[in-house]
Amino acid sequence: MTHKDSPTVIAGFLPLVDAALLIATREKGFAETEGLELKLVRETSWANIRDRMAVGHFQCAHILAPMPIAAMLGLSPMPVDIIAPMALGLGGNAITVSNALYDAMNAVGELTELEARQAGLAIGRVIEARRRNGHGKLVLAVVHSHSAHNYDLRYWLYASGIDPDRDVEIVIVPPPFMPDALANGRIDGFCVGEPWNSVAAQAAQGAIITSKSSIWRSSPEKVLGVEASFAQTRPDVLDALIRSVCKAAAWCADAANCSELADIMSRPDYLDVAGEVILPALTGTVVLGRNRTISDPDFFMPFARAATFPWKSHAAWFYSQMVRAHQTVWNPDDAMNAAHVYRPDIYRRALAGLDIFLPSADWKVEGALSQTRQVSAVDGSLQLGPDGFFDGRIFDPEMLEAYVKEQAAGPSS
Repeated sequence: MTHKDSPTVIAGFLPLVDAALLIATREKGFAETEGLELKLVRETSWANIRDRMAVGHFQCAHILAPMPIAAMLGLSPMPVDIIAPMALGLGGNAITVSNALYDAMNAVGELTELEARQAGLAIGRVIEARRRNGHGKLVLAVVHSHSAHNYDLRYWLYASGIDPDRDVEIVIVPPPFMPDALANGRIDGFCVGEPWNSVAAQAAQGAIITSKSSIWRSSPEKVLGVEASFAQTRPDVLDALIRSVCKAAAWCADAANCSELADIMSRPDYLDVAGEVILPALTGTVVLGRNRTISDPDFFMPFARAATFPWKSHAAWFYSQMVRAHQTVWNPDDAMNAAHVYRPDIYRRALAGLDIFLPSADWKVEGALSQTRQVSAVDGSLQLGPDGFFDGRIFDPEMLEAYVKEQAAGPSS
């Protein structure tokens, strides 16, 4: 049990599978072992998470990986200074479409399970046919404008020859509301984290057509967002929290724990979704809908491939996509400041002395590894990759400005 004088940390979260690390930190006693009392507060939207951090309700949160960068750029309604000293896993999102759109896509190009290129070609043909026939734009939902979901969706569309600002309409819907919006015909598809794709697919409300792990393997999604003044004034508490969440990540990654984890997360105070709907994302056996199931071990990775390390190159890529989405304009100082929102120095400080190999670099080239590779780490080595983008592009953070200018040219042909 935690001592009555144990520091209390209040963390916000949304009902998503990638909140597993924080949920396990509390429920499996990892925070308690580090002398912390971790209180988790469920919210319904990312705007609420951000705003409650701004007014001091939360010291930290399960938060969208680009959101601390957006806050630094002044894109939030209220000023808030958030850093990201830890990531909360890789992958975990998918793109789901209505049954009608799935049938239309399958009719113009046979869909290969979760294959981003085939799905992109098919939806492009549907969009072109709708344009010729005078039909309205497809309406696709994401969870927030400053989300990996938005940038993943837009990247996939661009690389498939589709202009997301001209050829479709992108709207914002909170994650738990996505399946109902799809079932009621308010939207034609969405990009969201689990379990909300599985909720729609298993209820026959739609079908999953591709995943984040197919668009960009080993790609970032959520981070532990920490209020900057809390990080400055209570570094001991923050280090203890990072240690406890990292240990929880390793526990979550053990296949032997997946059923228990799904049961814990199914509780009303967490995801409030049946454990059998949550479990596929944890095991990598994804129910796509339309009597299709696929094995995708890369779908969500809570610990492998340095999944909790806050790479500055991830932050730089998100900044590039904010420029591409016209949310900000290119500025080299902003680009560097965006990268510095991610704090691998704090991560290393917190985990020093533990039996965990830590990356020795803060940056890496993204999309360059076609297969797993051993790389140098502090006091040893670790495995990274594969991490490719589906269109074969490479992101070298040392060439950030050139990358931004190249993407300004518009959709790929």
